[in-house]
Amino acid sequence: MNIVTKTYFWLSFSLLLFLSCSDNTENDKKPLSTKEKQEKKEMLEKANKGLVKIHNERIIQFAKRRKWNLTQTETGLWYEIYKTSNGVPVKTGDVVTLKYSIILLDGTLCYSSDSLGLKSFKVGQGGVESGLEEGILLLKNGDKARLVMPPYMAWGLPGDGDKIPPLSIIAYILELVDVQNEN
Repeated sequence: MNIVTKTYFWLSFSLLLFLSCSDNTENDKKPLSTKEKQEKKEMLEKANKGLVKIHNERIIQFAKRRKWNLTQTETGLWYEIYKTSNGVPVKTGDVVTLKYSIILLDGTLCYSSDSLGLKSFKVGQGGVESGLEEGILLLKNGDKARLVMPPYMAWGLPGDGDKIPPLSIIAYILELVDVQNEN
């Protein structure tokens, strides 16, 4: 187990332990003081920042191994548009269709349009990963891109209950094959 994995494990374990522990019995619950609320908030923020730092380090190492030139958005999405086109830019409300592969950072293929068919969705309506929603808005019809999403922009703490494990960073390798204007 490498140092990043160990740190990730202990931060996650500490956060879960903190959230599950309580010295109050069911009959003896009292509201938290303002100071206790602030302490809990600070502890959770510190744990969250630690996880974000670990995720970013893992994404940077992944990109280096694959020789991807990723850019990070303010929200934490990492992306690279590696083939641009002169197609129609995507706007909220458009229905987009894409060819895709979803992989984990260890290279495991989770899902792809080769086996499941093309993916279509209305941008801004939800129902897909928030990182995919954000990334699609950076593209034009015909573009090819890579989107790497930390867990909070993908499947989060639980994973998808199938092929994407809990707290997984995922990468979409995609081609935007169609953009239909909402009108």
